[in-house]
Amino acid sequence: MKNTRRRFIKNSLGTVAAVTAGGVLPGFSARSYASILGANDRLSVAVMGVNSRGLALAKNFSRQPGCVVRHVCDVDSRAAARCVTAVKEIQGKAPKNTPDFRKALEDKHVDILVVATPDHWHAPAAILAVQAGKHVYLEKPASHNPAEGEMIVEASRKYNKHVQLGTQRRSYPNVVTAIGKLHEGIIGRVYFARSWYANNRPSIGHGKEVPVPQWLNYDLWQGPAPRKPYHDNVIHYNWHWFWHWGTGEALNNGTHMIDLMRWGMEVTYPVRVTSAGGRYRYNDDWETPDTQVITLEFPEEKMMEWVSRSCNPKPEEGLGVGTVFYGEKGSMLINGNAYKIYDLKNKVTEEVTNDLTVNTANLQDPSKNLDALHIQNLFGAILRGEKLHADILDGYRSTLLCQLGNIAWRAGETLHTDPQNGHILKNEKAAALWGREYEPGWEPEV
Repeated sequence: MKNTRRRFIKNSLGTVAAVTAGGVLPGFSARSYASILGANDRLSVAVMGVNSRGLALAKNFSRQPGCVVRHVCDVDSRAAARCVTAVKEIQGKAPKNTPDFRKALEDKHVDILVVATPDHWHAPAAILAVQAGKHVYLEKPASHNPAEGEMIVEASRKYNKHVQLGTQRRSYPNVVTAIGKLHEGIIGRVYFARSWYANNRPSIGHGKEVPVPQWLNYDLWQGPAPRKPYHDNVIHYNWHWFWHWGTGEALNNGTHMIDLMRWGMEVTYPVRVTSAGGRYRYNDDWETPDTQVITLEFPEEKMMEWVSRSCNPKPEEGLGVGTVFYGEKGSMLINGNAYKIYDLKNKVTEEVTNDLTVNTANLQDPSKNLDALHIQNLFGAILRGEKLHADILDGYRSTLLCQLGNIAWRAGETLHTDPQNGHILKNEKAAALWGREYEPGWEPEV
């Protein structure tokens, strides 16, 4: 559809100018964009979505040397006010309360947009940001659906902007060391990996259609998603379990672990994907599986499995979250920023303990000190040309594996995929879930 990006930006924000094809907002020259970093390479940040995870990220960014949080953007006025106060206490200056992130993108001083919104906003917001000349720190998953993932990869390249996915384990020092040892052959050829997530999430009940609260801009919260009436059991957090806005536990927590397995096994796209499970624990409005097993098979006789138990916290290997790699000479267990290596007699041959705390029970901010390393990596890429640890292409590929698992589950069929690009082969029912429908006028476009 012609002019969809222009209408997307304009919708419900009449004063926002459209982004030009070159990615520079009207009124700003290429020279003015070159000077955006300002004195002493100080980076300015806008944070979008600050109720929970975004609040933790806003505080973490504001703690970083050479960084200032300039805008706090949220459709929930209460969350925005809390974040403004918290950031002011850290950096000594209150950020601007800018409810609509598109206004923050007009600010020539902003270098980075941090996106910590519901999943349906991830890629559309990131696309608008790079088009406006901003770099992006994008919380996982990279996108709500594979088509959007391809779009944000294309946009990052087209507008030459860094997009760092929030798969923070890519910056954990001991994990980097462990993966390096896997690649060097410490346990021989790695042919299988298994990861799991266990929690005890309660029922979300059956929601009622009620008036939109006065503190919420529900139209902007929905953004690119087709409009639905407001129900009282969706906002906040429970949107994860509705396909319309969320992507289930597979992308909520699975993205981290599947990314870790893909990294360790040095695989890209699968050849076959299966998924089983369902909403087994409660009878409520929750749509995505609370119990799910995703199996991905790759060329060169490699396979990985991700197991989710959202409603039963029984640990495996003594851990609620963990990953094991299996090789011809032994195995490796990775837990947070720690790892163990075993020989084929199950004897521990090497153990590196966690020297920085990771609290997986803290859903908002489990590992702020380690996350800071991921944030600093983005700064290094912007200021010094360093390589991103979680570039959007890698982020898209790992996100896609989770999405393929969900598509296999929703279609009720085994997927056969092209190992060159991950696209679904000869399955119209499953391929129809590659993208989504949008609210007219809000369609993202590169």
